Amino acid sequence: MKNNQFGQIHISREQELLELQQIAFLDGTAPELNAPKAQLVDLLARAFAPLTTTQSGLDHRFKQLLATPNQTLYDFFHDETPLTPDIFARLSLQLLQFEEPADFALDAPLDAYPTLNLPSFDVSEFKTGNDVAHAWYQLLTTHTKNGQNYLDYLTQTGYFVPFYEKTQAPIFFNGKAQAVFDPHTLIREVVYVEAPLDTDHDGHRDLLKAEILRPAATNAGYQAPVLYTASPYNQGINDAWGDALTHQVDFPLAKKAANQLTAADVAAVDETETLPDSRIPAGQAETASEYFAEEQNYTLNDYFLSRGFAVVYASGIGTRDSDGSRDTGGPDETTSTVAIIEWLNGQRPAFTNKTDNIEIKAWWSNRHIAMTGRSYLGTLATAAATTGVDGLKTIISEAAISSWYDYYRDGGLVAAPDTFQGEDMDVLAGEVFSRRQDAGDYLNSKAMFDATLAQLAKRQDRESGDYSAYWDGRNYLNNVKNIKADIVMVHGLNDWNVKPRHVFNLWQALKAVPVAKKLILHQGQHIYINNFRSLDFTDMMNLWLSYKLFDVDNGADTQLPDVVIQDNVTPETWHTANDWQADTDTQEILQLTADNQLSSASSVTKAQQSFNDQLADAQFKDYTQHLSAWHHDLLDTDRSDNPLAGKRLTFKTAPLESDWVLDGAPQVSVKVAVNNSVGLLSFQLVDFGSAKRFNPTPTLLAKHALSGAFDWRKDDLTEFTLASEVTPFKMISKGHINLQNQQNNYQVNDLVPGEFNQFDVTLQPTYYRIPAGHQLGLVIYATDFETTIRGNQDITYTLQLDQSQLTLTRI
Repeated sequence: MKNNQFGQIHISREQELLELQQIAFLDGTAPELNAPKAQLVDLLARAFAPLTTTQSGLDHRFKQLLATPNQTLYDFFHDETPLTPDIFARLSLQLLQFEEPADFALDAPLDAYPTLNLPSFDVSEFKTGNDVAHAWYQLLTTHTKNGQNYLDYLTQTGYFVPFYEKTQAPIFFNGKAQAVFDPHTLIREVVYVEAPLDTDHDGHRDLLKAEILRPAATNAGYQAPVLYTASPYNQGINDAWGDALTHQVDFPLAKKAANQLTAADVAAVDETETLPDSRIPAGQAETASEYFAEEQNYTLNDYFLSRGFAVVYASGIGTRDSDGSRDTGGPDETTSTVAIIEWLNGQRPAFTNKTDNIEIKAWWSNRHIAMTGRSYLGTLATAAATTGVDGLKTIISEAAISSWYDYYRDGGLVAAPDTFQGEDMDVLAGEVFSRRQDAGDYLNSKAMFDATLAQLAKRQDRESGDYSAYWDGRNYLNNVKNIKADIVMVHGLNDWNVKPRHVFNLWQALKAVPVAKKLILHQGQHIYINNFRSLDFTDMMNLWLSYKLFDVDNGADTQLPDVVIQDNVTPETWHTANDWQADTDTQEILQLTADNQLSSASSVTKAQQSFNDQLADAQFKDYTQHLSAWHHDLLDTDRSDNPLAGKRLTFKTAPLESDWVLDGAPQVSVKVAVNNSVGLLSFQLVDFGSAKRFNPTPTLLAKHALSGAFDWRKDDLTEFTLASEVTPFKMISKGHINLQNQQNNYQVNDLVPGEFNQFDVTLQPTYYRIPAGHQLGLVIYATDFETTIRGNQDITYTLQLDQSQLTLTRI
């Protein structure tokens, strides 16, 4: 176990004493007047108070803890032995749930602090109770072995329950909001926000259902900041219908007509339509008339509900109980998302129901709003931020799409999120059009949405795979310059659903925008990380949100590193950096050679190699049904009877003499000829070397172990662990190109059979450590069974090796 804490701040000892008094660990008595042992007894008694109400019960707990290797804490408190840093460290490690001998040695507890990467309590001698108070403050802000700081652990035992009745304002400790609001008394209400849209063309502006959870204290005048999650999935999804809409992908790659399009030709077209008038309120109300029992919750939001935040969930246009139609990633979806923020900020009307026109305001909001969520949810947060909407102070976007073209297309090709073959913009629209789930509503909206799906199918253009004005209107990078909200971006370096290119391109574009931006890159796929053991993500976000939404002067903008990256070799290890693909990186150019090497030599012998993409029908069909088998065979260079022998080319470096750390987007430049007028190339960058690598998904460490408050919603504790079995290789990055798109994603060239052309392809960005002794490999192939169209065409590709190379950026 290795602790990685970035959300712990250091303040003056005077401020520590004030904060300890504010959360009832100290009373009005100056702790320097107390003897160290007496002060420690008092602090422990307060910490254990929720779970024991008698002296005998407290004594029992003291007897369960060791002060020295041969003395219990109870006996220590009853003799003259002085309190020392060694004793305090030993006690702290036990309270933090570390175990001996696995985590620390009883006779040398201080030695475990650097090993476990625990923050020091900075006391060399305990002279007064003041020293104990300082060490206790450090202990409360230190993470336990099980994924939460010690104060949050005490919170789960009920420490802050006595605060519930008297709380009318948030309390902050170490710069972070604490769980002093009772989550069991939350007010749960529904309003309908009027958006400046009429996407179902019924002559009325669309009303959007919003579900609100807010502290009861807001009814007594407290105004809460808001965490808003825009989730198209929140009101239900149509999985079966989505499956029925999914497209066939097993057909030949088609020849495209050549063009000379320019960037101006594919620029987004304004799709603004004339709007119906806004509703005229028939009255005003401060109390909602509709409520809800449960929501599709996000556990990070749950954590903040006891800390004085309100949470709002809204699914947007075309979802259950809302008006309108879906248009995946389009401007109307962004407007729909922003409308909720404008209501929370007092700039747009909402109504108590969809009929009576009784207006209701967000009078309980302090008009400081953040957006949270992963995938489509984080995507809509990014979209909203690019409008520069007032009131949106920050977003925490996780695994977010920055351009929908990069999600469903790549290099002039139809290219699905890996393994989601056949999904597209129209399929996703159908899946989240939850108005279908109410038969009466669907009766009246079916014809409208059928027309929407037909239009989507046409405009997404699965025939060419080219970038167009349609995709340009769904490229949020075009509007990054408008962003005013500070941004935290979280992404998995192994996310082949929303691939790393999305966050990399956004990160690069934000460099020219004067907002604070933070980036966290983990080794996961398409996951949340707020329940990881090794990273204090929840603390970091508490520090950030307290700073952004409560205006607490906690230094979060400088305290939190600009970039935090999880190591891919050593478990529970996170690195900090100033940038991703920094200007200080070293460029490494590797030539492809005739002996299938990646060589750093400046010149190589002129040579060619070829491969053919066509498989026997039975093998082709088997791979379409067993994608993992295809992927393994693609990278397996040792199997003598590999069906993909002759169907791809593999080039490797010599075994590395030292670790290589790849940082950023690899570039491949190849000179290629094909025996056809159509063709595609795919590339995978691979770590070849036997090793126990991380399991692809986090390991469950403890079920229902984490919560933000007493007797409140639980989350599982997880962590990436090493697999029990050795694997011979791992994909690092990948990329694709339609060979008719030599210049860019929208300009099409004729491909002359037998004629060599140079192609430059940017692979998905990465941050990856290749251990010494391993080999870096580049696999070049055509059909990607997980991603591209699968035509099984008899196409032969010939590479001019001496004019082909791989360019890397290394730390």
